[in-house]
Amino acid sequence: MNLPDMLLVLLALAFAWSMGAHYTGACMGMPYASGSIGARAALWTMAPLSLLGAALLSHGVLRTVGHGIVAGGSLDTPAAIAVIGAAFVLTTVFTQRRIPTSTIQILVFCVVGAGAALGLRIRWDTVARLALLWVLAPGVAFVLGFGFTKLFDALPGLVPAQGAALHVGRALVLVGGIASLAMGANDVSNATGVFLSTGLCGPLAAGLIGGAGLALGVLTWGRPLLERVAFDMVRMDLPMATAAQLVQALVVLTAVSFGYFTSMNQALIGAMAGTGLARGRRTIDARVMLGVVRGWFIGPAAGMALGFAFARLVNLNW
Repeated sequence: MNLPDMLLVLLALAFAWSMGAHYTGACMGMPYASGSIGARAALWTMAPLSLLGAALLSHGVLRTVGHGIVAGGSLDTPAAIAVIGAAFVLTTVFTQRRIPTSTIQILVFCVVGAGAALGLRIRWDTVARLALLWVLAPGVAFVLGFGFTKLFDALPGLVPAQGAALHVGRALVLVGGIASLAMGANDVSNATGVFLSTGLCGPLAAGLIGGAGLALGVLTWGRPLLERVAFDMVRMDLPMATAAQLVQALVVLTAVSFGYFTSMNQALIGAMAGTGLARGRRTIDARVMLGVVRGWFIGPAAGMALGFAFARLVNLNW
């Protein structure tokens, strides 16, 4: 492995580390908020499952990122370094400021920006399909979150009895584990999909390398976003939390099964908004939610600009 390849691997690991921290709230925020699991146990449950999902379930999404965004399906190593470097910087800034955003949107628009700087042809049909999925997923999650909360509320004796509440709490932890598995499958391609573009390795190795970075990020820097999603956005009880986490996992795993990726945070927040509406708008912190929505617009725009700038810089100095 030459020096540029080593630099790309290190940047990809750093990006995966940042994403692992960023998505703790999206995966285990609801079990933690409900008191079904402690913070430390939540992180230690999430880390190995995200690694497993990245290693075994991510291959279709890795191929989409590696071969489906740039025409011809390839990037040279300097271009890949620019893309991953820009995405890593932006994700880290959002995580440091405790703002859930879409690393998928950041990554895709970093590729678009780098492509504009380097004269590469972008497959806009792929970008359009991804954008349509990004638009639809939160709305679908919202509707399902509302419906599942109403369904759980209609089940007699689900929460009031202590034993029933205990069982629901355990089920919620299980659903959070499934969401962690989905996160690994869904998001590892942001960091290591470019390994396929450059010909560095195949999907299994890319998933393993990126999954290791995700797991490390969960364990070392995951608690701030875990608490942000768990406690600052919406007041959740067990039926609401179970509905939100279950809907998120279903939406993301459905996308992954078709080789596409969507935002873990957008799916969860859409589901949370639906569960909140099922109980009345008073359960939703509108100020925090508005800040998150702003992040969804800022992320892609910043990704395109920074991807363009990093690509120009790398191209001039390589």
